[in-house]
Amino acid sequence: MKKKQEDLLENQDIEVRLVVESIFDKYGYDFRNYSQAHIKRRILNRFSLSGFKNISEMIHEIIYNPKFVDLLLMDLSITVTEMFRDPLFYQALREEVIPLLKTYPFIKIWHAGCSSGEEVYSMAILLKEEGLYNRTQIYATDFNPFIIRQAKEGHYPVSRIKEFTLNYQKSGGKGSFSDYYTANHDHAKLLDSLKKNIVFATHNLVTDSVFAEVNLVICRNVLIYFNRQLQDEVIRLFGDSLPGGGILCLGSKETLQFSTHYHEFNPLIGKEKIYIKKHHL
Repeated sequence: MKKKQEDLLENQDIEVRLVVESIFDKYGYDFRNYSQAHIKRRILNRFSLSGFKNISEMIHEIIYNPKFVDLLLMDLSITVTEMFRDPLFYQALREEVIPLLKTYPFIKIWHAGCSSGEEVYSMAILLKEEGLYNRTQIYATDFNPFIIRQAKEGHYPVSRIKEFTLNYQKSGGKGSFSDYYTANHDHAKLLDSLKKNIVFATHNLVTDSVFAEVNLVICRNVLIYFNRQLQDEVIRLFGDSLPGGGILCLGSKETLQFSTHYHEFNPLIGKEKIYIKKHHL
């Protein structure tokens, strides 16, 4: 029985690799160095939902049906997010990072892996309240063009507004969260003034080069879906995007500790995984 179970798991791993290779060969999306557990779970779930008899049917669909691939890309996108997610992180930004940004005549921020945009708009609100938004350019990127379109719209279910409001208040928000959206019976729309200085664009952290030279990189809860090698490559990419004194923000379960680029940064707020790039001597 144990041998049978091991064979099943091994066969599943081979099938998942074949699917991943098919997506890369046909469309150029590279999931080969993502966390195996994450990719396997998402692919096998789509396999089950689609009613394929075997993995060959799924690969045939990938090669000949781009609409199915769009569906699969949504499965493989990292979409767990919310406004002012981890409020203490935003409080730390407000209290420790904003004073540094205030010393710059113009601020450029790269929000990498922005998903559907909630955290990007959270940053825009924070910058508005601190009087910095008008001299800031935010680049918000994700590999999935469909999710970027969602982010641009800035529409979110009304059912989430209570949660967003609570996060905003816990993060040290200076006003009323209701000032930043209009609502109808089922959706809330963020104000267009929040979008004014945001450029949404597709960018793939796995295959693309530096997006822009910026003062601040925010990439939270994305690296946990990558294997160690890919994490290191992406951290190098972020380091190349930042000048000395530039700031890198990671997610609560992420760290630079095991990266070969660890020596290039100093912890700024260790608990919140906020780092500052060293000036080269």
